[in-house]
Amino acid sequence: MAFDGITTAAVVYELNKTLTGGGISRIVQSEKDELLLTIKSNKTAYRLLMSASASLPLIYLSSENKQAPLSAPNFCMFLRKHLQGGQILSVTQPSLERVIIFRIQHHDELGDLCEKKLIIELMGKYSNIILTDEKDVILDSIKRVPSSMSSVREVLPGRPYFIPGADEKVNPLTCEEDVFSERIDTVSYDIVKALYSIFTGLSPAASQEFIYEAEVEPRKTARELTQSERAALFRVFSSHMDDIKNGRFLPNVVYEEGEPCEYAAYPLKIYSSLDSKPFSSMSLLLENYYAEKEAVTRIRQKSSDLRHVTATALDRTNKKCALQEKQLQDSEKKEKYRIYGEMLNTYGYEAEEGAKKLSVINYYTNEPLEIPLDPTLTASQNAQHYFERYNKMKRTSEAARVQLEASKADRDQLEACLTAIDLAENEADLSEIRRELTEYGFVQRKGIQKGKVREEKSRPLSFISSDGFHMYVGKNNFQNEELTFKYASGNDWWFHAKGIPGSHVIVRCGGKEVPDRTFEEAGALAAWFSKGRKAPKVEIDYTLRRNLKKTNGGKPGFVIYHTNYSLMAVPDISGIRRETLI
Repeated sequence: MAFDGITTAAVVYELNKTLTGGGISRIVQSEKDELLLTIKSNKTAYRLLMSASASLPLIYLSSENKQAPLSAPNFCMFLRKHLQGGQILSVTQPSLERVIIFRIQHHDELGDLCEKKLIIELMGKYSNIILTDEKDVILDSIKRVPSSMSSVREVLPGRPYFIPGADEKVNPLTCEEDVFSERIDTVSYDIVKALYSIFTGLSPAASQEFIYEAEVEPRKTARELTQSERAALFRVFSSHMDDIKNGRFLPNVVYEEGEPCEYAAYPLKIYSSLDSKPFSSMSLLLENYYAEKEAVTRIRQKSSDLRHVTATALDRTNKKCALQEKQLQDSEKKEKYRIYGEMLNTYGYEAEEGAKKLSVINYYTNEPLEIPLDPTLTASQNAQHYFERYNKMKRTSEAARVQLEASKADRDQLEACLTAIDLAENEADLSEIRRELTEYGFVQRKGIQKGKVREEKSRPLSFISSDGFHMYVGKNNFQNEELTFKYASGNDWWFHAKGIPGSHVIVRCGGKEVPDRTFEEAGALAAWFSKGRKAPKVEIDYTLRRNLKKTNGGKPGFVIYHTNYSLMAVPDISGIRRETLI
């Protein structure tokens, strides 16, 4: 969701309630295009973050403080001169524009009361923070825009302030049904584009939501809409505008596969099939949404190198497995050479000197057998030659079988590591995976860094079943090993996706009988935290912990068992409550 006019309206509504009448006590320019204002209102100190970043313009009340740079930038010093100690009179939004105007009253150098306007424009690459006087003359801005950069509007001291393109769109907050119908008829493209192109502050996502709620085909043009479809669309449109005018906002974030994917100041019915989380304020939503998005992005960036190393090692191991399997297949011919040798020892006296072959009856099968001969050797020497080939291939087969088993174990471990990288939630998780890869020789060990800060230990995930049982999920092989063989007791239940890499899931019984619903939820956890999480259903093996064994010298997290049950689980954990990590 873009930071559109509706999101801006929700923020303005919140800021008006909390900041109007408050005094600006501190101004920090923490980044070249970002300000943090501390405002004291109703005996509470609020931190207002405003960013004119071209990639992510934002404004919200923040819970985090930011360190001021040692040397304040010029624009920050200018704002301190004019605004510090000033009182916020109002916070407004013209039309439904992505613009917020703070009217601020303060004392000038002579002690007289005067008024300034601090304006933030949330318009993508055109975003800016501008200070004007009461007559809308620009005093300065965080980004100066000369005529060489924009032919539409200069943003320089002394120039008049205006919102570019404000007259080109219709204010949706005051639009009547006849104007609505008339304006959408003027464009020939689909109705979704028509809405956000004609009306101020509507984003493509908001337009799609309105169309969805009105049950209108989004590919239709306005002229193709029936009268009932037009009426339904205007009712949805008008209802949302009434909510905005009356401050009825329901901020919520939509999650897909556990990651935040969309947000809005109203319920997104178009995503009704996905999980959503409500927030008490738009500021709280924005702070959490972008923190979660940043965390996911940061982990993906940090895991990219580890993922590349693991994938490369897995590819190399797969090629090694293929070569060793071919060697095993080739060595299956060894039995033929053993039989040749035995037949020659038995029937060699029949071979004529210089013969190139000998036809005999194979006494194992009572079938004719033709044995190729080296004419330069005697029958006994040919037999010895075949036995030598047989013994050589037998040794090769035995070695290849051992090597193939080791390579398959490496392959399983690397596939499990790739799945663990997908499950990693923080740097500690990645560090544990990196340690495993290093210990088993997949990643080159680096020299020990002196004075290195001790890393936080990664911990398993913890959930509570609907019946109150504690369920724990290992996020990597080391955690699986510790969870299963050190933490779980013999009568606890163990779950794992059948035949694919995934997490060990432990259900702590505490001597109680586990209900079917908890088995289903544990199975869902095992399915979700596995390589098969995108499949409609995953087969899950489960058994008592005491039935598990670890092979001598086996890789961490790998177990064997001969007594188990199976169930089919849907990889959906949306209804399972997560608790603090153990």
